Amino acid sequence: MHSVFGLTFINLSLIDIIDILLVALLLYRMYYLVKGTVAVNIFIGILFVYLLWLIVKYMEMRLFGSILEKFIDVGFIALIVVFQPEIRRFLLFIGTTSFKGVAKGIFDFRWQAQRSFELDIPSIVKACRNMSENKTGAIIVITKNAELKFYANTGEPVDARVSVKLIESIFYKNSPLHDGAIVISDNIIKAARCVLPVTESSEFPADLGMRHRAAVGITENSDAIAIVVSEQTGEIAVSEDGDLKENLTPEKLRDFLEMKFR
Repeated sequence: MHSVFGLTFINLSLIDIIDILLVALLLYRMYYLVKGTVAVNIFIGILFVYLLWLIVKYMEMRLFGSILEKFIDVGFIALIVVFQPEIRRFLLFIGTTSFKGVAKGIFDFRWQAQRSFELDIPSIVKACRNMSENKTGAIIVITKNAELKFYANTGEPVDARVSVKLIESIFYKNSPLHDGAIVISDNIIKAARCVLPVTESSEFPADLGMRHRAAVGITENSDAIAIVVSEQTGEIAVSEDGDLKENLTPEKLRDFLEMKFR
């Protein structure tokens, strides 16, 4: 193949340019896939170890270099284990979406750039207040950068704007959708009865139930915010970054959400 660009130290052919563009697109999609999750921090850590290995190798530090080299050798297997949820989400997206949908998901940059964090805070707070007074159990997940499509797909599609009556009707104890979480993205209730990962922390309070454990679990694995209304006590709690704040009044919940979404 004849070179397209010829320099004194590098030759680029058309195939090389296509190769670079495809790799750049792949890296961008990988970033978008893990954006807003703890996987970003893990990826940065792995990248740091790799750069450290290059430096150690250049400085010919044999002992330290051999240790890092063993880590790099099993890095591919480690990546599969560490990024298993993200890989699973990607394969499910490929396997359950048409070719047109896959192409749109890969090349549609404009839609991603225009995402906002619109949220009807008064409706959410009022619904939580009413459910707290009636001791109606609920778990509400509000997304930020990560849309949590994988977890939304585990539930029943709703695709309706946030409203007090809709939230209360979903979590009404005789409703078929009350058992599970609702996922809200850009002020749209994407799905109800969603299954969430639970925290495995040994420091999690033993007196709290599965709703609280799931709220902490989803915020450990993403940048989402989870609100819990206890069925036993009616107390409101909110979780962010794996941290659980308990015994919130509706006013404190409103202040918290306004600080995060205004």
